[in-house]
Amino acid sequence: MTDNPLTLDALLALEHRGWEALTRHEGGRFYGALMTADAVMILVNGMVLDRDAIAATLDDSPAWSTFTLEDARVVPTGEASAALVYRATASRDGEDEPFVALMSSHYTLVDGEPALTLYQQTTVTH
Repeated sequence: MTDNPLTLDALLALEHRGWEALTRHEGGRFYGALMTADAVMILVNGMVLDRDAIAATLDDSPAWSTFTLEDARVVPTGEASAALVYRATASRDGEDEPFVALMSSHYTLVDGEPALTLYQQTTVTH
């Protein structure tokens, strides 16, 4: 029997890999491969981007220089799916204020591996 890929530790490690990709201008490639064909990301600016838009544009976004993920928890949503909810704080070089938001990443198992189906950001005001 293999380890459950939808545990808190497994999903948090996957989220860390995604954020690390965003520090290297590799977010488009990472999330383009991780997202299901019909997945979307809902960003704090109101944009809703599908997998093709993410894959095409995210590598060109300004890179994060630092990030922390806190208060993570898993919400089971089915036999082969779960959501990871956490608070992210991230900074970019040259910006005065950090980006602080609550994140929700929903995953479903595809061929035994987690695939991102929905991601949403909610801004946290200071």
